[in-house]
Amino acid sequence: MTLLISDTGYEVHAVVVGPMENNVFVVRCTETGDAVLVDAANEHERLLALCEALGVRRVLETHGHWDHIQAVPAVRDAGYDVAITAADAAMLPSYDSILEDDSVIEFGRLRLHTIATPGHTPGSMCFALENTPVLFSGDTLFPGGPGNATFEGGDFGTIIESIDRRLFTMDPATLVLPGHGNWTTIAAERPNLDEWIDRGW
Repeated sequence: MTLLISDTGYEVHAVVVGPMENNVFVVRCTETGDAVLVDAANEHERLLALCEALGVRRVLETHGHWDHIQAVPAVRDAGYDVAITAADAAMLPSYDSILEDDSVIEFGRLRLHTIATPGHTPGSMCFALENTPVLFSGDTLFPGGPGNATFEGGDFGTIIESIDRRLFTMDPATLVLPGHGNWTTIAAERPNLDEWIDRGW
């Protein structure tokens, strides 16, 4: 586990799990100790220990692909609410609540804003932490381009539109924390949009 960001009122912890090296994030309110976990991907025992240590109250899924949901049954069995978009809900073995676009998830004194970004999957969702430069982009945006849109339910034109209209309108300094690999910023990625469209992936 890595303490990735520690700032006034909040922390972001990160851990890499499973054969696909998924990034799992815990966002924690330092005033109240309440937290949420983004993507119960794999290695459920490790994630459950994190949940207990960091005060996780809820689990948010960025999308329903198998590598992001392996630990969902275990975290639900342990009593954590698991949330997913309606469009991706059927991809999960089980879930508790539905995430809707342009809504707010409150925990402690923190507020996460939901941003629907279909294209990698029909129900892909990003989460922006209010009043901070932090965006959890799932498999929608990576350093160097969009997530893979060739899987069933994916669509390249749709993911490009999601990135352009929903993410590239954000502050250029926004830190993009994706579902795999390294972090990037909106400023670093936005100038490359036309290049991605031209190459087609």
